[in-house]
Amino acid sequence: MPACIHIDAITSIRQPQCRECEECVTVGAYWVHLRTCQQTRHTTGHPVISSAQPGEGWLYCYPDDAFAEY
Repeated sequence: MPACIHIDAITSIRQPQCRECEECVTVGAYWVHLRTCQQTRHTTGHPVISSAQPGEGWLYCYPDDAFAEY
């Protein structure tokens, strides 16, 4: 995978406030996979997400198509 300086710059992983998507639960939808935004597009131009599923530890940058485990 290509390198992404935005993934390397994340020093603290933000964790979600709940274990499921509140919007999905509100409309009665089944939750598939919880993810957390780590950096906003407005700040860096590169949205970076991480998994919020128990036992998973990864980051993904959309524009660079870069994946990293932690």
